[in-house]
Amino acid sequence: MRPYARQIHIRAPIHQPAAVRRGYLRPGALLLGVLLPGVLPVAQSVAAPLSVSVLLPNGRPLAGAVVTAEPSPGPGHAAAPVTAIMDQVNKAFKPDLILVPVNSTVSFPNSDTVSHQIYSFSPAKRFQLPLYHGKPYPPVLFDSPGIVTLGCNIHDEMLAYVVVTDAPFFGRTASNGTWSVDAPNGVYRINIWHPRIRDEDKDLQGEMTVTEPAGGALQLHLKKLLKPAPLEGRPHSWDGY
Repeated sequence: MRPYARQIHIRAPIHQPAAVRRGYLRPGALLLGVLLPGVLPVAQSVAAPLSVSVLLPNGRPLAGAVVTAEPSPGPGHAAAPVTAIMDQVNKAFKPDLILVPVNSTVSFPNSDTVSHQIYSFSPAKRFQLPLYHGKPYPPVLFDSPGIVTLGCNIHDEMLAYVVVTDAPFFGRTASNGTWSVDAPNGVYRINIWHPRIRDEDKDLQGEMTVTEPAGGALQLHLKKLLKPAPLEGRPHSWDGY
């Protein structure tokens, strides 16, 4: 299971990954094209709906879960890299979770009234932006797939994630716990991730077959309820379930 000239908020087609729809992207025809789930290597193939639902053990839908879909057997072709922004406002990252293809770049401007010092010790990307305000640093390249956890050395209440994937199709579940995309006919390996998922569910995955015109659907059930929120009293994009 990566991220701006004049910044615009993309009004994406309904089948575009939800995480991309929530981000801010540089305008440009090429970028808009590669963000669509039908990436260039398979754009000419017949596509059908691929749908994944994620449920908690009590049957309630899990919103905000990251879903990736890769051809099986692989390897597949990663989506083209993008450029995204993760801002800092009111001592919080905004947005607090970005899902991007491998080799994407993310800018970390500080629009807050105080300075911040952003860092990551995650194996997928280790970096640090010393104390700053405004936009003093160039975008950070995320060239390895994985989960990158971000914090601020000055404000412990700040927490965010950059999820970097080499899968051709990816997104986040909606309020009904479902994510869907149009994908070429074939067999797909499905993986999920969530910031509060427990160890028993970290390897939860499935396999599904997509055939035109009906497509394919997969339902995954967590074995355990989610861990408590890592930060109390603050809203998170992954807590809307």
